[in-house]
Amino acid sequence: MTATTDLADAVLVLRPDDHVGVATRDLQDGTQLTLDADGTLARTSLVVRQSVPRGHKLALRPVAAGEQVRKYGQSIGRATRDIAVGDHVHTHNLGMDDEDREYEVGTARVRLPTPAGPSRTFDGYRRADGRWGTRNYVGIVTSVNCSASTARLVADQFRGRALDAFPHVDGVVALTHDTGCGLVPTSEGAQITRRTLRGYADHPNIAALLVLGLGCEMLPAQSLLDGLDLPADKPVRTLVIQESGGIRATVRAGVAAIEEMLPAVDALRRSPAPVSELVLGLNCGGSDGYSGITANPALGYASDLLVARGGTSILAETPEVFGAEHLLLRRAVSREVGQKLLDRIDWWKQYTAAGGGTLDNNPSPGNKAGGLTTILEKSLGAVAKGGTAELAAVYEYAEPVRTRGFTFMDTPGYDPVSVTGIVAGGATVVVFTTGRGSVLGCKPTPSIKVATNTATYLRMREDMDLNAGRIVDGTATVASVGEELFDLMVEVASGRQTVSEELDLGADEFVPWQLGAVT
Repeated sequence: MTATTDLADAVLVLRPDDHVGVATRDLQDGTQLTLDADGTLARTSLVVRQSVPRGHKLALRPVAAGEQVRKYGQSIGRATRDIAVGDHVHTHNLGMDDEDREYEVGTARVRLPTPAGPSRTFDGYRRADGRWGTRNYVGIVTSVNCSASTARLVADQFRGRALDAFPHVDGVVALTHDTGCGLVPTSEGAQITRRTLRGYADHPNIAALLVLGLGCEMLPAQSLLDGLDLPADKPVRTLVIQESGGIRATVRAGVAAIEEMLPAVDALRRSPAPVSELVLGLNCGGSDGYSGITANPALGYASDLLVARGGTSILAETPEVFGAEHLLLRRAVSREVGQKLLDRIDWWKQYTAAGGGTLDNNPSPGNKAGGLTTILEKSLGAVAKGGTAELAAVYEYAEPVRTRGFTFMDTPGYDPVSVTGIVAGGATVVVFTTGRGSVLGCKPTPSIKVATNTATYLRMREDMDLNAGRIVDGTATVASVGEELFDLMVEVASGRQTVSEELDLGADEFVPWQLGAVT
């Protein structure tokens, strides 16, 4: 017997002229879907011709081979074979659309309305340079991989109950990595590494700093501090293993240095600050067919709420805005800002070509299992994290973000590398949306994880902070989840722990972007 159900109960149609809808449940071959009698699809019912998994695309209109397939009102690729109404649309019949998009700069700039009601504040740590931190860490920044084990040995002495006497210290974090030597010092790769490490050294969530080097590396420990205008109230020590008598002697000296710093860090207290002082990092990973429908637009709504109050948000992952860059360009405040974004995309085209690939090598296998087919589709959903605010600035990887408002940073799409760049740029809160289920933390900045669908939220409830799947379930709206997320951001900035922090995640996810020749 053929199952019959209402289309609106089983499929999301995002725009009236879209060729595809998104299944909100598993649809079996032969299921009959009845349609609203509004005439937009020119028929009263359709039959599912192949089983369509939840989150995947169902054809609502016929598409001939070679024609564009539209979702979100935009092209997400071209049909590689004829597509009939009721077909499952995915990698077997949808490919890349390489047609150039029309670029218009600044034609869709929106001035966000001034929020009504009282001013919003969070409880943060005011630093001597005027910036505000959301956490109070002692950071150990390593100049080279050769000092990584020593840094971890130092940090390990402050785990467990070792900090019980210092309740206002969030922890001692060793920021270790796999590079720092064998680089051409003037190369792009070396400059990115140095910029990233300096960004963490100068981060407002790090209240005290130990810089730890070996002594013969190409990026010496002292070079991470030279020229940095660190706040006067940040204690800083530098240790070099070869000058300190080896690993054991350096561990003893490092532990003693941190023990000396702890009372001053613990004496700091939170005080009210305007939310305009928050810097929000926007990221997604393990995306699925719901990401661009639920969690990402809800995060975009929250980003707009922050920007409207004078705050800063940072969108990233350049390979995951490719195909939707024209939408960001329309929001750029100037031709210079728009051109900088295009320059970074051109760089990525050359970079991927040199590696024998293309930007459509993304989405990942997990993304495709979740219903995303092409980078165009993934990007159209990913840029929703940026809301509607005008694009105020574009930054290179790990550059200090000094422009208020909605900004963009050039990073890879690989989650730990992308978030590392955003935090190095100054993000004091990160919101991370995920459909398949990501477990990322990012010390010294708290990471709020938002599930795009209820099934993932329930399956991984101990790893998720918020369920945006309620939007598809019909129990919430993008606006209501956006408001809820904004409130959660303020609470987390004020000290509420995220689930990642409860698990003490975030040190291993410090992964600076590595570029260029290693000699």
